[in-house]
Amino acid sequence: MGSLAYIPVGERPFALVVQALANQFVRLDVSEPSRVLACTVIWSSLFKHFRDRQDDDPHLLVLRDTVRHGGANHVTIGDDGVLRMQGRICVPNVDGLRELIL
Repeated sequence: MGSLAYIPVGERPFALVVQALANQFVRLDVSEPSRVLACTVIWSSLFKHFRDRQDDDPHLLVLRDTVRHGGANHVTIGDDGVLRMQGRICVPNVDGLRELIL
């Protein structure tokens, strides 16, 4: 889900800084008016590899299609595009990836 907003010319440098931080996986939380919390999101290279290879597993492709058509109860596709079952990452059964985590 995304959003579109008008940014006045005077605020564009600030918006560019925020975008640069996002590109470096820094997330800002401004839930309190007087504070800004910045946190770095670190992704494991193993996680990235699992995510990138999910579409190479024919069983996960069928499961992904089932989720998209509303036919899977405990399986979701997250905002990051990762297929999860009951909140756990579905590890593709390709190139010995499953053995990497055992």
